[in-house]
Amino acid sequence: MRKIVIIPLLFIAIILITSCHVGRFFYWNMADVYDFRKFPAEYVGKGERSFRFAELSLPKEPFLPEEFIGSKKTSGFNDFLKDTKTVAFMIIRNDTILYENYFDDFSENEMIASFSVSKSYVSALTGIALEEGYIKSVNQPITDFIPELLESDSRFSEITLEHLLNMRSGIKFDEGYATPFSDMAKYYYGTNLKNYIRKLEISSSPDLEYDYISVNGLLLGIAVERATGYNLAKYLEQKIWIPLEMEYDATWNFDSPRGNQIKAFCCINARAVDMAKFGRLYLHQGNWNGRQIVPKPWVEATLNANKGSRDSQGYPYSYQWRVKDDGAFFAKGILGQYIYVYPEKNVIIVRMGKRDSGVQWASLFEQICHQL
Repeated sequence: MRKIVIIPLLFIAIILITSCHVGRFFYWNMADVYDFRKFPAEYVGKGERSFRFAELSLPKEPFLPEEFIGSKKTSGFNDFLKDTKTVAFMIIRNDTILYENYFDDFSENEMIASFSVSKSYVSALTGIALEEGYIKSVNQPITDFIPELLESDSRFSEITLEHLLNMRSGIKFDEGYATPFSDMAKYYYGTNLKNYIRKLEISSSPDLEYDYISVNGLLLGIAVERATGYNLAKYLEQKIWIPLEMEYDATWNFDSPRGNQIKAFCCINARAVDMAKFGRLYLHQGNWNGRQIVPKPWVEATLNANKGSRDSQGYPYSYQWRVKDDGAFFAKGILGQYIYVYPEKNVIIVRMGKRDSGVQWASLFEQICHQL
């Protein structure tokens, strides 16, 4: 019996010693909505002023379309959200909150991990850095900012910022979320991102095909940091968080005190209402109450879906946003985190959850907008 116990313990010890991120994966398992508590984080402070959406005296609960009722015969929209592990849901039109609800002990004050929704923020910061002259063009090679990539392969000089923005870099990377031995697990749970990127390899020439890999977002974030000289969290604070008059402070996780690298592919942690304000910024072509925060040409380029990239659900992928044929667009993160914007009706929808629960959320958002 003693030998039987010792063998698995030795196996676990070997994993922990030889590969820190593998041990973390086994300890924490899959990503969850509380992950912001697991990693060190940079503080993103709000300003002195707070913009507030108006509120209806009698909030409107949307009608749940028949196709989303399912076999459980959910009795209504609130029950549907609860059953699908939603923790926050907001519908805003013309700067008025039409519907807002929280579930599973969450409230408007609760911080929520946004995961890959953060990539859309990094895209905005890239556009701002371009406008400010820190970046010359989206056609600049990534090696202008991260020359150490050339140590492993000279072909990295062919990859531009735009290739990263559109997930067309050709970099070899395993995005798998279910295995501790994937590149994604290493980058998410690991503690030295700057060292990891030195070992990246090329799979194919850039711009041949769309391949959603989070390392593209990381490299883009590092490029913005090095171009501007700002820590990415502080750049977010100064260029977006304070100007948008966010109601709450936020955080942005980084790999470790030793590595000190912001995880630019994910990990902005904030409240749902402040996520909605980022949607409002893009709803108004980067303008916030008369002040141009993100350059209008950048927003226009972002919403131009003619870049040949489509995600696994068929949505055009453009500058780290999904753009629909009806003019709607959205930021998306694992577990069903969304900032959805429908300009035709001035609608912003935010959904945050513990799981995506297999729901076609963008389709539901579209049908909700048609009800308004």
